[in-house]
Amino acid sequence: QVQLVESGGGLVQAGGSLRLSCAASGRTVSSYAMAWFRQAPGKERDFVAAITWSGTSTYYADSVKGRFTASRDNAKNTVYLQMNSLKPADTAVYYCAAEWDGSSWFGLSEVWGSWGQGTQVTVSS
Repeated sequence: QVQLVESGGGLVQAGGSLRLSCAASGRTVSSYAMAWFRQAPGKERDFVAAITWSGTSTYYADSVKGRFTASRDNAKNTVYLQMNSLKPADTAVYYCAAEWDGSSWFGLSEVWGSWGQGTQVTVSS
């Protein structure tokens, strides 16, 4: 199983930017699709973005499309989430995920086998 560690969260004003990182260890993730999810207090874990193993294709939730960008550096075994024009509604714990089992749509949290511990993003109005 791969170990994932997120970083880069913090407190930012609305309209600001943050860049999250997810460093993988234990197994190379260069051949895996990766994803970002987020969970706000009292809510379910929601899909944010996914990126193919090569990084050539990315997918986004409608709520973040045009504002967030997923990327990866396979040489560093790291994926990133650049978040711009942040809104208070983006406040959540952000998680990266690896090892999609392929059984269903990648936007479902239950089809991912490995998760990081999460990083808190708080956007103030």
